[in-house]
Amino acid sequence: MTVDEFLIWAEAQEGRWELHDGVAKRITSERVDHVQTKGEAFIALRVAARRAGCDCEVFGSGPGVQIDEGTVLAPDGAIVCGPKLPDDAILLVNLVVVVEVLSPSTAAIDHGRKLSGYFSLPSVEHYLILDPERRVVIHHKRGQGDAIETRVLSEGSAKLDPPGFAVAVEALFPPIAN
Repeated sequence: MTVDEFLIWAEAQEGRWELHDGVAKRITSERVDHVQTKGEAFIALRVAARRAGCDCEVFGSGPGVQIDEGTVLAPDGAIVCGPKLPDDAILLVNLVVVVEVLSPSTAAIDHGRKLSGYFSLPSVEHYLILDPERRVVIHHKRGQGDAIETRVLSEGSAKLDPPGFAVAVEALFPPIAN
């Protein structure tokens, strides 16, 4: 299936779907910790971007990201900088930050295919993988040349420059219940 065929097909389907090398794959049901982490990450990134005065849009899950002619991925969050996207857009462009929340069924894809896929897009500077069980952020950052720099953060802040702000690791996860 091509990306154009997939986009038409996916709009008529229930649930969330991705296209991997021309094959449509349904995104499995999400656990509560996954959904809560996505929500907290969206809020934390939006607040941090606004405080910094960044001219960027922060997205939760929803619009897809075209990697190539046979691949559309559905990130758990993203920051897009540049011209405002039209209200009817179903694909994100000009991504600077991409967020995925780990789950047992997606860990291999998040650390493999998605890592290389997102960084194949020239605009992507940061890829944050959030591990809700360990409350750890794996921050992949575009380095010099083809290098990808990786930091594992359990405290402190993830510096996202560009677009030009930092976000506290703790803010990306739901509060710890007492």
